[in-house]
Amino acid sequence: MTGSSTQGIKTVLHPVSDLAKAKAVYAALLGVPPQADESYYVGFEAEGQHIGLVPGRGPQDVTSPVAYWHVPDIEAKLAEVIAAGATLKEPARDVGGGRLVATVTDPDGNVLGLLQDG
Repeated sequence: MTGSSTQGIKTVLHPVSDLAKAKAVYAALLGVPPQADESYYVGFEAEGQHIGLVPGRGPQDVTSPVAYWHVPDIEAKLAEVIAAGATLKEPARDVGGGRLVATVTDPDGNVLGLLQDG
């Protein structure tokens, strides 16, 4: 198979109904305070993983946790997975600092996230 490889899953976003309660649980689970703590997003860095809490369903309209595969070229990887049978859910967009995210669904409707650091 040709195409670019991934750098693995390093980011997982979780939709939460109560950001304050979820923040306390994830801080206890991970053993670290959040690195980002905003009304619209709380993010933790733990052991090379980024765990994000999104209130409501967030701009990504997530209804369950979404794992983000880190890739060097998001547009190339989107084209590759769509050609292989995935369906575009959310096109690549900048979420700050040049970081791009996009989501696709696999043939069973599972959401797969792609992330390219700026």
